[in-house]
Parts: sequence; structure tokens; C-alpha cells
Amino acid sequence: MSQREPEISRELFGRLGDTDVHRYVLTSPGGTTVRVLDYGGVVQSLDAPDRDGTPANVVLGFPSLDDYVKNSQPGSNRVFFGALIGRYANRIARGTFTLDGVVHHVPVNDGPNSLHGGPAGFDTEVWSATELRDADGVGLRLELVSPDGDAGFPATVSAEVTYRLDRDNRLSITYRATADAPTVLNMTNHSYWNLAGEGSGDVRDHSLVLHASRYCAVDATLIPAGDPVPVDGSPFDFRQPTPIGARIDGPDPQLEIAGGYDHNWVLDEGAPFAARAHDPASGRVLTVWTTEPGVQFYSGNFLTDELVGTGGRPYGRHGGFALETQHFPDSPNRQDFPSTVLRPGEVYHQETVFRLSTAD
Repeated sequence: MSQREPEISRELFGRLGDTDVHRYVLTSPGGTTVRVLDYGGVVQSLDAPDRDGTPANVVLGFPSLDDYVKNSQPGSNRVFFGALIGRYANRIARGTFTLDGVVHHVPVNDGPNSLHGGPAGFDTEVWSATELRDADGVGLRLELVSPDGDAGFPATVSAEVTYRLDRDNRLSITYRATADAPTVLNMTNHSYWNLAGEGSGDVRDHSLVLHASRYCAVDATLIPAGDPVPVDGSPFDFRQPTPIGARIDGPDPQLEIAGGYDHNWVLDEGAPFAARAHDPASGRVLTVWTTEPGVQFYSGNFLTDELVGTGGRPYGRHGGFALETQHFPDSPNRQDFPSTVLRPGEVYHQETVFRLSTAD
């Protein structure tokens, strides 16, 4: 590629009331370009070359700030394209949890449950942004203070998320946070991927590997039911490369509940990576590493033709897939799950790395 050094630039993306919203463009000499908004920490687009060197945007997103704001409104088909999720990624049953003997209620916005921090989570905030540069890459540090009682969650939380793109086409997302009182915290990024290019059709032919021997079966409202169960002999076994669509329409009660895949996989310790997806048509490969214990694989079951993306094309059902690295759903109500409690003096820290490459 012609660019010899990693680059970062800023441009005005729109206005939210009296606040300017900016888009930051991170470019790697390896051919990857990532566009991140300070609104919601959204990864709006990610251009990556195919096996022939031809770039395409491989994440789903909207073309304008108005589109993102409209999609966050009550009654919309809220999809969280590319957004930072908090305070609590995934679902909390009935919007209720008990911490240190105190019952807390958070907004219900997904049937009877709270999803992704409620109707006004971290994805609807304008974050403070700082550009970063070093010899091997460029980055963007985003900072946000969530006050005590924000969406019903206790404690003031100071959150910091850093996106970094290096010369090897690795996009790392590092999360850090502290709290001034006990609380629960579970953050992630909600990018949807289509390695053939956003708006190019569904992702059923993408091959997927998940290094996970167990997953969380769910009840009718997508809350984990019982202990994690083995994937052996089920449509949830992705330990070997398997097309996303190979078993998605099968007569499995769990697939019927979710309309496809929308479950937490318990990642195997010591695996070489958490997940890997491959589009055979373009040759693009996405590999994911994470410090988190789980990944929510969502197969875009409720994407519709009404969702028109950055390229001007409708997305449609299964038009992208999400790999949300995180702690498990409903952990505040499950003492047997890895804890999401954050106390004063502790530092919430996690990192996920996405690497784009190609294969023949």
C-alpha cells in the first residue's frame, strides 16, 4: 500500500444539540482503515483488502449521525451497530439485581429484561476523545464519566476505552474503568461483520470457529437457564470450521427461541484464539483474541431490509454477525458465573483484538 506510516485524522461528522460529533480515521500501511465516532464510540466502518488487494468495508453501519440517533429511539429496531456497550452488555433478567444486599432496578428494554445498559447506555453518549500515535500504530482514547444512578446503576464510573490500529492490521480495544462505590460493569463493542463487504448479502456462507466447549442455553426471554451445557452433538459446536448457515434453520429449540444464534459461548482456557471467521468468496479472515471469559455470537437474526447501511444498500436478515467478547449474560444474578462486580480501589480491565488477514 502507498501509505508508509500509520495515520490518524479527524473530521466533523455532525452535531448533537450544541455538541460537535467527530469521526476519526485510523489508517494502517497494511491496507486497513477504521472510522470511529466519538458518539457512542461507534466503529462506523472498517475497510480491509481481499485476497486480490481490493478493499471493502466489512462492518455494518449507518451513513449519518441522524441515523444512529434515530436507531436509538424507543420503538426502533435497535441494532447497536459498532457501538461501545455499557454499563452492562447483554441482558439482566427483569432489570433487577441485588448487590451487597441492596436491590437495584435498571430500565427494561428487551421484553421483560434490560439489554445493553437500557435505552440510554454508553452507546448514546458523546465521549471525550484523544488521538494517540506511536511508532507501530495509531489510536483513539475515549473517556466518559457515568454518574451515580445513571440508568439505575449504582456508583460513579470513570470509563476509558482505547482503539488502536497497528501495522499488522490488528484493531485492539482496551477497556479500563474505576468506580467510587460497588457496582456491576460489563463492557463490549457491538460491531457486526460481513467479510464479503457490508450490504453484499447474508453471512450464512462464512465459516466460523469458536474455541468453546460449552455455551449458555437460554429461556424464552434469552436469559441463561441453568449451567452452561456442552456443545457436543449440537448446532452450537463450532470447534471446527463450520458455515454459519449450515445448521441455523434446524429444528433445535434453542435456535427457534433466538431465531438463529444469540447465545453466550464459554471460551476454552488456553485456546490459540477465541474466534475466527472466513469468507470463502473474498478470502478475508477475521481472528479474535480476548481476555474475556465469553463471547456472544449473534447471527443478525433481526436485521431487516429497512436498515440501509453506509453503502446505501439494505442489510436484511443475517446480513452481518457479531462477536461480542464479554462476561456472561445476567451475571449479577448468578453467583456461579464469573463476577462482574467492580469495587472501589479495583480497576476493570479487559482487551479484545481483531485481526484482518486473507487466505487462499
